[in-house]
Amino acid sequence: MDDFRAALNAPDLIKARDAHFARLQSLFDGEEPAVPFVLCGISGVGRANPYVETETWMRQAAEDLAAKADRLLDPAVFRPLVIDFGPYGVHYVDRMFGAHVYELAPNNWQVKPLDQPIGNLAPPDPDTDDTWLLTKRAVEAFLELGVSAPLFGLPTIASALNVAVNLYGQEILLAMYESPEAARRDLKVINDLLCSMHRWFLERLPMQQLQPVIAGHRTQPPGYGQLCGCSTQLLPPGLYRDFIAELDDALLSAYPHGGMIHLCGTHTQHIPVWREMRSLKSLQLNDRAAEDLEVYFHGLREDQVFYVNPCPGMPVERIMEITGGRRVVIAADVDPSSIPRVSSVP
Repeated sequence: MDDFRAALNAPDLIKARDAHFARLQSLFDGEEPAVPFVLCGISGVGRANPYVETETWMRQAAEDLAAKADRLLDPAVFRPLVIDFGPYGVHYVDRMFGAHVYELAPNNWQVKPLDQPIGNLAPPDPDTDDTWLLTKRAVEAFLELGVSAPLFGLPTIASALNVAVNLYGQEILLAMYESPEAARRDLKVINDLLCSMHRWFLERLPMQQLQPVIAGHRTQPPGYGQLCGCSTQLLPPGLYRDFIAELDDALLSAYPHGGMIHLCGTHTQHIPVWREMRSLKSLQLNDRAAEDLEVYFHGLREDQVFYVNPCPGMPVERIMEITGGRRVVIAADVDPSSIPRVSSVP
């Protein structure tokens, strides 16, 4: 057995990971943690070109993780070992729908919107689409490694609205008013593809190792999914409720336990819908969205958890004032013992 395989199959690593999973599940179950839950994952880095030498890149990422593996043994901070495979960045799905996706700078992927009317979007053929074939190759390469401790971080499957905005720009928003049936049709085509992709991953990857995009800072207990809600800030509550909420619910419901929505802007107008969305179990807040933690914390259900990236507008101390450590995962490299506890939260 290669050294990296021995390291990444070590029983103490798997025991440590699963102990942190159990702590995390207890947080999702409503228990108040003895110390604040801190998450800061470790990513494996490959040197080869993952688009060309996929298998070599995957092995290099595993070797890199093996050299850092002992950090998972930290009993206070959950430091999951992660191999993130993220081709084409946030424009991964756009490329599958035929949009021109290009690299403006290293790892800075951009998209040129489609030049076609809304209402005629054709789903890709998974048997011939080169983006999907690359994805399958990466998953096969990960499974061939034969390592049990690392997590596999999915590509950015995003959400129906995010992808539609990438493909059509503001035209998809106008179409919700002017051509609602055409908008609904293309949004459903997109969401059907996204759901089928999630189901494919669920069928092939071990549940203990399957995690959504940016897994090192968004790791959930096994069996939870994720969607990207960045573009929901563009919609008033009525449009989100009438056009998007059902699609987001269907995507999260592909997972046994529902999942997370990522937010990074101003999205509080959708709290009434998200409070009623039973599949929505957690919200990931960073940048501008993190500043609204207090509104989310008091406006959403008691069984919805918040992953917060501290920022100048929402430092760790303020996170603790709002939550008291309940229903919150702090995604940062901080020592839990240094975080002030608040004994009770109204």
